Amino acid sequence: LAQVDLVIEAVFEDLAVKKEVFEKIDAHARAGAVLATNTSYLDVDAIANATRRPQDVLGLHFFSPANVMKLLEVVRGTQTAPDVLATGMALGRTLKKMPVQTGNAFGFIGNRIYNAYRKQCEFMLEDGALPESVDAALEDFGFAMGPFKVADLSGLDIAWRMRKAAAPTRDPRERYVGILDALCEQGRLGRKTGAGYYSYSDGKPAKTTDAVVHQVIEAASARRGIARRSLGAEEIQRRALLAMVNEAALLLAEGVATRASDVDVVLVQGYGFARWQGGPIFWARQQDHAALQADLQELARQSGWGFRLADLEPLLNS
Repeated sequence: LAQVDLVIEAVFEDLAVKKEVFEKIDAHARAGAVLATNTSYLDVDAIANATRRPQDVLGLHFFSPANVMKLLEVVRGTQTAPDVLATGMALGRTLKKMPVQTGNAFGFIGNRIYNAYRKQCEFMLEDGALPESVDAALEDFGFAMGPFKVADLSGLDIAWRMRKAAAPTRDPRERYVGILDALCEQGRLGRKTGAGYYSYSDGKPAKTTDAVVHQVIEAASARRGIARRSLGAEEIQRRALLAMVNEAALLLAEGVATRASDVDVVLVQGYGFARWQGGPIFWARQQDHAALQADLQELARQSGWGFRLADLEPLLNS
């Protein structure tokens, strides 16, 4: 490492492990070398502060599989030097990626918006939908794969670990859906165990979810005192998209995303958002603005305490 110009760390998502790795890199890399972390959601500043040169540290979030996916989130830490950030962007272009600059916030641009989308889809399970109806509605809209199929493919235990780590700081007033947790507790971790939201035979999912999943979902609704109702495809699509648009507006207001087009590039290139729909912000700008604002107010009511309602005016009219 003593001679290289740039080091990219890609160990698993554990902050303590990453900080330990960066301490060791710091001890061996030459002065002026760029030190990058491939974290998908952890605090880049916390990682940078494990070194004596936080100005040389940035995030380079490659998307899996990295040899196929074009998107690269280039994450600027609080102390990241301008030339280091420029090097990250230039590296992305050299690798024929689409580099997008993002601020250092949990999940950066893509995972933070996807988390809001996934959370809203889980709310809809409690409200009366089933995983297959949510997946079908969003695939009909143009997503490459519905959120519950994606979760099974990725492995439910990944999100489960994150949830357990966050549990001590979660506000009990916040609406929290424990369906995924209950499935994991039954050993249903997704495709790799033969069952998650869906059951699998020879690696192929059943077309509908089974009785175990139905029981878990219905029990979650009952615990919250929700009378389950039928949700149509249009409502499912609109609630999921509004959750994304709301989170995008928050990211722009916070300065995590620099411009609206960056959000759309991230979601289209990295998260299976339909290219012909242009991205969540492009989609929002095609809608009736008054209706969109009214629907967002209703989404906030449905989502319960802790939902941060964004001001859409700057996003819609910029």
